[in-house]
Amino acid sequence: MNKLLIVESPAKARTIQKYLGNGYKVVSSKGHVRDLPASEFGVDISKAFKPKFVLIKGKKNLVHEIKKMSKGREVLLAPDNDREGESIAWHLAELLKLDTSRPIRIVFNEITEHVIKEAVKSPRKLDLRKVDAQLTRRILDRIVGYGLSPLLWRLMKRGLSAGRVQSVALKLVCEREREIFVFEPVHYHKIYVVVNGVKVPLVKIGKKKLKPEDTSSQEKLDVILHDIRSSVLKVVSVVRKESRRTPPQPYITSTLQQDANNLLGWSAAKTMRIAQQLYEGMETPEGNVAFITYMRTDSTRVSETAKDAAQKYIEARFGSQYVGGKEKRTRKSKTKANVQDAHEAIRPTYVDLDLEAAKKLLKGDHLKLYSLIWKRFMASQMSPSLYEETAFALETSDGKYRFEISSKKRIFDGFERVFGSSQEKVLDLKFEEEEEIERFELLTEEATTSPPPRYSEASLVKALETNGIGRPSTYATIISTLTDREYVVKKGRELIPTLIGFLVVDFLERYFPRIMDVGFTAKMEEELDEIEYGHKSRLKVLEEFYREFGPSLKDVEGRVGSREISPVYKSNAKCETCGEVMEVHVGKFGPYLRCVGCGKTENVDPTGALLVDDVVVVTKRGEERLGEKCPKCGSELVLKKGKFGEFVACSAYPECSYTRNVRARGTCPKCGGIVEKRRSKKGRYYWACVECDWMGWNEPSQHFCPSCGRRLYYKSQRGQEKLYCEEERMWFDPSQVL
Repeated sequence: MNKLLIVESPAKARTIQKYLGNGYKVVSSKGHVRDLPASEFGVDISKAFKPKFVLIKGKKNLVHEIKKMSKGREVLLAPDNDREGESIAWHLAELLKLDTSRPIRIVFNEITEHVIKEAVKSPRKLDLRKVDAQLTRRILDRIVGYGLSPLLWRLMKRGLSAGRVQSVALKLVCEREREIFVFEPVHYHKIYVVVNGVKVPLVKIGKKKLKPEDTSSQEKLDVILHDIRSSVLKVVSVVRKESRRTPPQPYITSTLQQDANNLLGWSAAKTMRIAQQLYEGMETPEGNVAFITYMRTDSTRVSETAKDAAQKYIEARFGSQYVGGKEKRTRKSKTKANVQDAHEAIRPTYVDLDLEAAKKLLKGDHLKLYSLIWKRFMASQMSPSLYEETAFALETSDGKYRFEISSKKRIFDGFERVFGSSQEKVLDLKFEEEEEIERFELLTEEATTSPPPRYSEASLVKALETNGIGRPSTYATIISTLTDREYVVKKGRELIPTLIGFLVVDFLERYFPRIMDVGFTAKMEEELDEIEYGHKSRLKVLEEFYREFGPSLKDVEGRVGSREISPVYKSNAKCETCGEVMEVHVGKFGPYLRCVGCGKTENVDPTGALLVDDVVVVTKRGEERLGEKCPKCGSELVLKKGKFGEFVACSAYPECSYTRNVRARGTCPKCGGIVEKRRSKKGRYYWACVECDWMGWNEPSQHFCPSCGRRLYYKSQRGQEKLYCEEERMWFDPSQVL
């Protein structure tokens, strides 16, 4: 044994040892061996953000043993082929004092005998740019976590945490809950004509698509039904065509987590745990077998060897007509600018290990997940399914009302032979164009518009990926952190923010808006990519980040220390003793209610799902009290967010229905009157005076240009609100002007 090969996990070590035999000693580092210290900050900002690394607790003896084994042997480092793995390899090289100018790193995406033997023949140098990218991420996370978490402990309770990525994910969940809270359902009717027992829905009135508001009242419904009954229906269009249903791409991390959640009800963490075991190798009656390729990837690329093997299997099993076209190539996600393409998609290591063969080697959850992966990969290499589609369109004789429906008959199953889920929908309709239909029935069904659904783990993973937040290796950890910290609870598959989750998001949004900005978080991910590609330096990225974050942190720390900041929120709960409003306070044991009148307190379950009917967290995204009285009933006015944007309403709703548009912070530049925010027919917002004809795109302020004396307007510059002079074309900070 003249070579030492170091991998991350014991299971992987056993599988690879079997392939390499006596010439190698394969050992496991059992994950990371060094990290920033848990008990101190560990980053010297004054010395170019120099990190301090210490051995992870419990790893001292293991590192000692690896050092002993490395003496007199050539050492090859084989952690996973990603930033995290490259970082582990670098730390091992540092501890073992290896020469990093030499090729000491091997990588592979699947653990099969052929691939492993080829990998050890062609080691490469450590990718120090990839190490730098990972180190930058670790330092950024430490700066944010160590800066913000103590503030939460002082303001709320110990044990809470804030993170550069996890807090933005929590914000998404809380924003969705707020959308659900402010959603106002519309009751309406669906209208169908029934011909030969087939319900054909009304889809257009005139040239406009039918909306729920068009049938939201009995009066509107009666008019439409009368018009249709008084008319003759005519078949205006019969379009027959052949349509193709394209096979899905093979799994990447996010889509595997989504399907496992939707189809198996699994958490992202469980999915990755089972996938990791399938990748590293499992004990079977035939010895240690690795069943799938690397499971942390955002590329749909497939090796030519794997494609060829799949196509041969498909032709032998189903016939040549089921083999996908040779033109099939990688389709990268349109929602992510920088797909990490070092890996292949997630696929079986052996395509001929089909479901029948797998049942002899795998059981339970491992078989369930392997089945998903095998079916999806094989389907991705098969031909499209074909449908004969017929689209019918009917209109009333005056052309005012249009009904549409389609019939689909499958004529070739293609990839659906393996993947299932046919879209066939055969209707008994034999219309010809220009045919008139005098005999038909009218049918109506009551319906109600629905609020946006709460996030499940699947949809949250998709939202994180779409917004460029995190990476495949972090999705499961992000969600686990939110549930472990009790910021969200799971009800079935729904993720519901708790009261403490709302309070944390509100505090961070108020005082650290940049950290909570989805676009900024995605931009930081791109910055890490830039470091890996050699376009930016670690120091520059860290300096740019800390230049803004550092002063903000210092300012808020001072305000928290002087008790200037105290998390108190209005609620719509009433005191049972005196009838006054209860406020939400946060003490050392979490949130509680306190009466503003008699001071009585009541416990609030901080881990319970926030039921907005019981406790309304008043935030700038929910309801913000304006300090003004309702002119109709004298109650407080609040700022609300509805379907068409923000508006002002009475807090006594539904007893009082007073509403008005949002008003500008400044007066009309032409007459000095009140200026309101309005929405154009095309959905764009503008400002208009209620007393004269002045209109403008920018909100007038109460400030004036120090150069020309003209009115300044609020306008966004690089994501920050500034004051702008339209005459001088100059920008001002609000603190610079009177």
